[in-house]
Amino acid sequence: MTENAELTASFTELYGAAPEGIWAAPGRVNLIGEYTDFNDGFVMPLALPHTARAAVARRTDGVLRLHSTDVPGGVVSLRVDELAPHSGHGWAAYPAGVVWALRDAGHPVTGADIQLTSTVPVGAGLSSSAALEVVTALALNDLFALGLSAPELAVLGQRAENAFVGVPCGVMDQMASACCTEGHALYLDTRDLTQRQVPFDLAAHGLQLLVVDTRVKHSLGDGAYAERRAGCEAGARALGIGTLRDLPYEGLDAALDTLAAAGEDESVVRYVRHVVSDNHRVEQVIALLDAGEVRAAGPVLNEGHVSLRDDLRVSCPELDLVVASANAAGALGARMTGGGFGGSAIVLVEEEAADTVAKSVIEAFTSAGFATPGVFPAVPSAGARRLGPAA
Repeated sequence: MTENAELTASFTELYGAAPEGIWAAPGRVNLIGEYTDFNDGFVMPLALPHTARAAVARRTDGVLRLHSTDVPGGVVSLRVDELAPHSGHGWAAYPAGVVWALRDAGHPVTGADIQLTSTVPVGAGLSSSAALEVVTALALNDLFALGLSAPELAVLGQRAENAFVGVPCGVMDQMASACCTEGHALYLDTRDLTQRQVPFDLAAHGLQLLVVDTRVKHSLGDGAYAERRAGCEAGARALGIGTLRDLPYEGLDAALDTLAAAGEDESVVRYVRHVVSDNHRVEQVIALLDAGEVRAAGPVLNEGHVSLRDDLRVSCPELDLVVASANAAGALGARMTGGGFGGSAIVLVEEEAADTVAKSVIEAFTSAGFATPGVFPAVPSAGARRLGPAA
């Protein structure tokens, strides 16, 4: 039995009728550009083969029923006209938030039965929540014939996470899940959502991009993410600009002097330095990929990690160990990816060295007394799509 057939069968057993279709949306890993998206900056994610899948059928009675094969517990049953931000519901808040966001925007979603399953690692910084949001939005867009574009679905997913769940994330994760294409990285301007699919065929260059899941679970709802966002906004205000995107890299040193002279908290100075320099690193990597110089992106990844570790201070001992041990074993470059405080790192390696580097990282974790990390190649994959009819 195929995975889709299994999901169809479990939906039918659970809800008493077959779903109208099955949809998928991927997790993502971000190549470069971290904490830049809520500053109107540049990012460069790619979709992973790991997806959230949803079997869905419409309802017309105002009832939303949600179930996940990955979470213990029964069906979560809600009324769509009673959905309210910050009302809890655990994992179900992500798909429920999408229904709320769609209805709040005036779209006639009258209820649904939804069965979810996901292979995106939870808490690994690979956007498992965005995958849930986007797959729900895409399915409802199709079933209710809402006519929304992929970027519009991504923005609705972000609104669900910001306003309903309460995590002040930027739009990168949802845009990556909704818009990435196979074999490409997504160069996204988060100010106007213009995008370019950049060819990222690592195998053709004899390279691999490894994802190392440290198994350290992180939660962006604990205030650390919000504190950094507030610090970035404070820095922009002090500099008299709308967002840190408006500060060119060439003016960074002078701007940092201005902030220090004005008595801004040193954390604000660090955050500004990270965001502006990481925007610059995205532009560097784009230029290298366009020139076919993929290997030269390795040192830029290393610089990005140092900035995340020292200026933004969102790394942790496990992430730092991945970067140090991978580079010591011959990697071309490495950095933490995602929100930090755990989660995953990426490692750019020569294809023939991938196993050796992975083994060295695992051995370093064992020596340090850390849990064994998960290691897998990041294969640039397709964004959200309908997988077909239920059967």
